Amino acid sequence: MKTDQILRELEDVARQLGVEVRTERGRFRGGLCWIDDEQVIVLNKRQPLESRLAILAESLKALPVDRVYIRPAVREILESSWDSRSDLDVDPTEDT
Repeated sequence: MKTDQILRELEDVARQLGVEVRTERGRFRGGLCWIDDEQVIVLNKRQPLESRLAILAESLKALPVDRVYIRPAVREILESSWDSRSDLDVDPTEDT
């Protein structure tokens, strides 16, 4: 599945959850935020598709995605993204 296809499908997931997805230009990273009492996911048009996909996936992690249907291939990619991001959140000074 192509990156732009996955991005579109995840944008649809966000919309099904009532969250607007905006793609705009600017000097920002992007992510989930509140604008006028509404949740919005803002993506930076200047970033590569892969970066936008990662930011969108991370934003969806905070939303109840279990409430909507996500194609199995897309869900697998989404969960894989979450797993790889959680590996980055591990504190290397912690004892295991």
